[in-house]
Amino acid sequence: MNILVTGGAGFIGRWVVDRLLKDDHQVWVLDDLSNGRIENMKELRDQENFMGFVFGDIKDIRILNHLFINQFDICYHLAASINVQDSIDHPRTTFDNDVIGTFNILEQCKNNNVKVVFMSTCMVYERAWSEAGINETNPVKPASPYAGSKLAAENMVLSYYHTYELPVTIIRPFNTYGPYQKTGGEGGVVAIFLKNKLAGKPLQIYGDGDQTRDLLYVEDCARFVVESGYSNKVDGEIVNAGLGKDISINNLAKMIVEDENCIKHITHIHPQSEIPKLLCDYSKAKTLLDWEPKYSLEEGIKKTEEWIKSTDLI
Repeated sequence: MNILVTGGAGFIGRWVVDRLLKDDHQVWVLDDLSNGRIENMKELRDQENFMGFVFGDIKDIRILNHLFINQFDICYHLAASINVQDSIDHPRTTFDNDVIGTFNILEQCKNNNVKVVFMSTCMVYERAWSEAGINETNPVKPASPYAGSKLAAENMVLSYYHTYELPVTIIRPFNTYGPYQKTGGEGGVVAIFLKNKLAGKPLQIYGDGDQTRDLLYVEDCARFVVESGYSNKVDGEIVNAGLGKDISINNLAKMIVEDENCIKHITHIHPQSEIPKLLCDYSKAKTLLDWEPKYSLEEGIKKTEEWIKSTDLI
């Protein structure tokens, strides 16, 4: 197939592109490198079916008009403003990228009959109230402009399914981590903790550290993203993916460093957007896509640490 990945130079996007190329599809990437890095494309750009990297913005309709001449079969729409604190500080930027940008992609896909896989987030949910975890019918709670923008975009995506019969799927991966994730302030908790451990710096925990996360290894996430596009069983659906197990940030830190003297608690920078318990119920993905995670948390952390040790792309 001919496939477009927006945000394909980002952390998850890079792995999605890799998976699509291994499945022998022709792949184009659109990215403005605001979150992504051109270095993430290094091992992929020389492959025969990598058809091109386009430096551009999903808000630029002229670029989209030119790009969609390629008659895509699927658009994996991953491009977005993803930083919660940035959305609190600059909500307009997040809204413009995540809502208006998504609208532009939807218009192109409607006009060219291209299936859309829309990358949303577990951050739209209210906390998990039971040990069964959060399923797709769980209440939502947009506790940040980032979550609010993603929910607004989700509704636009579903409206194109119901109004125009455009095949769309909304995916809500939980806390994804692994190689190619940034290890600085915009990175995920696993990458930041591992980087600090390797640099001999303390692991800083926001708040009391009792908040839990369901941590999904990136190769499992990419497989979920890609297979959501292949199947018409999830057209018009919202689907979760996660490990199905949660861990407190305190216990995650202890797993990574063991020496509790290396762990420091600091004031939370955006407590209003904190979700106390994130635990994924991925049974819908299992039923409709026959998807389930392959990597344990321990395996994923080991692979991520090995990657950080091997690279200077910090």
